[in-house]
Parts: sequence; C-alpha cells; structure tokens
Amino acid sequence: MSSSVHIAGVGVISAIGKNVTEHLSSFENGKAGMGEITLLDTIHKGKLPVAEVKLSNGELIAITGLPPQTSRTALLSLVAAREALQDAAIPNFESLRTGFVSANTVGGMDKSEDFFVDFLANNNRGKLRNVFDHECGSKTEIVADQLGITDYMTTISTACSSSANAIFYAARLIKNDLLDVVIAGGTDALTKFTLNGFNTLMILDKEFCKPFDEHREGLNLGEGSGYLVLVSEKVARTLSKPVYCKLSGYNNSNDAYHQTASSPDGTGSYLAMKGALDKSGLKPSDIDYINLHGTGTPNNDSAEGAAVKRLFDPHYPPMSSTKSYTGHTLGASGSIEAVFSVLAIKNGIIYPNLRFETQMSELPFKPETKFIKGRQLNHVMSNSFGFGGNCTSLIFSRA
Repeated sequence: MSSSVHIAGVGVISAIGKNVTEHLSSFENGKAGMGEITLLDTIHKGKLPVAEVKLSNGELIAITGLPPQTSRTALLSLVAAREALQDAAIPNFESLRTGFVSANTVGGMDKSEDFFVDFLANNNRGKLRNVFDHECGSKTEIVADQLGITDYMTTISTACSSSANAIFYAARLIKNDLLDVVIAGGTDALTKFTLNGFNTLMILDKEFCKPFDEHREGLNLGEGSGYLVLVSEKVARTLSKPVYCKLSGYNNSNDAYHQTASSPDGTGSYLAMKGALDKSGLKPSDIDYINLHGTGTPNNDSAEGAAVKRLFDPHYPPMSSTKSYTGHTLGASGSIEAVFSVLAIKNGIIYPNLRFETQMSELPFKPETKFIKGRQLNHVMSNSFGFGGNCTSLIFSRA
C-alpha cells in the first residue's frame, strides 16, 4: 500500500480563466466571473447573473478538436484534464496503470435541451445524436478516450460534492496499489434545467453573490472544470519537477437531514471536516487556510459556519469562499476549489471573499477579504457539501 498520494499536475477552466495562469491573475486582480447570461436561451436572461466560461461551444470545439455534437460538459472537461496531464509531465505515462475518475451532474443535458426544442415543435424533427449519450458516464468515456486512458474509468455524481469525492476515491485507488496515476476531478456546464431548478428552490441571488455575509441572499450558478493528477510515491520520484503537495486527509459524511438543505447545526459538515483531520493526523490548529463551500445561501453558510465554529473555536484560520469569483459550479466545484487549494500551498496564497461587508451575527469569525501572497501554508482544507447531505472535506499538505 502506498503511504502517500501526491499531486503532480493541475488544470482548470471557469468563468475567471481558461487555465491556471489566467485564474491566478483574476484572483490577484479581484476579477469575478459573474455577468449576464449570454450563451443560454432562457427566460432568465437579463434577470439572473451567472458565471459563464467566456468561450462558445464552437470555440471549445476548436480548442479540443472534439466533434460538433459534443456536449459542453465534455468540452470543458477535456480542456482542464489535458492541462493537468500536460502539467504533470509524467515520464513513460503509457506504461503506467492509469485511471480517470470524473464527476458531473448534468451530463449531456445541454444537448438534450436542444433536441427537445425542435422535437416539441415538430415530433418529426430533432437530432437523436443529441440525446443518445445524455447520461453522465458518457462524458467520462469521451475524455478518457482523448487522454488515452483505458485501464480504469468511472463517474461519480453526488451533487455538489461529486468531484471532491472523485479526488479522494482516486487517492484510495492509488493507496491500495490498484493504479499508479489517476486524473481526478469534475466538470459541469450551465443548462436551462439546472438554472430553472435552482430558481424554483428560491436560492439564486439576483445580484452577485456575497458568501458568508449577514445579508447574503443566494448563490450564482457557474460552470467549469478542474482536475488533479494524483500519483503514487513511486511515480512522484520519477518526475522532473517537484510535486505540488500531497493529499493528506479526506472524508465523506452524510447528515441525511433533507434533500437539498444542510442541517441547521452543520452536522454533516462538521463530521466531514473532523474525519478529514483524523485521517491526516492533524489538529484543527494545524490548518492554515480553509476554502469554504460558501455558496452564499442563508442555509448553507449558516450550517457551514456552525460546523467551523464547533471544530475550530476559538482559533480560526483564514478562510474564504472562491465561489465569489467562479459562482457555484455544482459537480465541478469540489475539484475546481481543490485546484485552488493546491495552488494556495504552492504560491503561498490566501484568496479573498469578494463583496463581503457585514459579519454574520451568529459567527465569531469572518472571511478574508484581501488577496494575500507570500504566506507559508502547510495544510489547506477544502470543503464541498452537496444536496442530500453528502459532505466531503479534503486536506492538502506541503510535501
């Protein structure tokens, strides 16, 4: 059994950048990705802000080389997964036991929506190729094929904790000597179905979201993709450059409280964080930064805040929600924010929580509001809490 799992490469695309370099620039310059809807044909255009990737499907097709009928979910996935694999620069990659563990929640829903527009107008119309690979797993297969990965692939869909779960499942595959290298993370594209669904739940903010603010009113939906390349110690020793860090702790817990709401006392959130700390052998005081789940909804931030208070009181590390930049990217959020956590350790960065003004009355702490560079970070926690109470925390540690 491998004793440590290392992070050898990272890749990301979201509303604030097409790659790692662009994301770091956006963070430093306080450049959020929210704006008016431009790509979806929806009745909410001009009414609800979203965080769109600033590339059309045609532009993504040109970048990836995938066929025109490919869903946006898969297009975004391939961009980030390729960047991560190229970043890792693993020698003799083809000779290693490799896997692709990818998460998403919408699958090819964007293409299915296109089909039904034509079909409902005239049931002799509509392109069936837009619905035959609607399911989430087909996106994983498309990208794995492009990456040349045939040893192992699987898809995880546990709502907003999906890609965080993909990452720690990948770590377990390596630790149990089943694979040498795993590209793990997730992807999700904006669709009319998800926008309408979240609007029905009445948890969308009509303005740009403000996580952990006393006057927060909801979240902004976003889209994107993020992947980590996880490697065994044996593979790490063959790399031509230092690894970013290691994945030292992870845990998934479920409070089984409600289909879409977190338990008021944050039971699932607390158990996920505590379990990750126990796995890593660390104490709460060892954590140097928390990337909060921080959606900006009254329920989520209150529950997560209660859990943080219970576990870390009275000494709180710096913390912030990067969803104030990217919006809530659903199944991709855990891995996108894992990438941010890895970059925080490498570059000594603490990200600001944009638009924060008023501390929540029930909490004795508030999020960081300034971009900080040059900070020594040894251990970073990343939280991802999903519908159905599916809560996951990851801990990344300096190697």
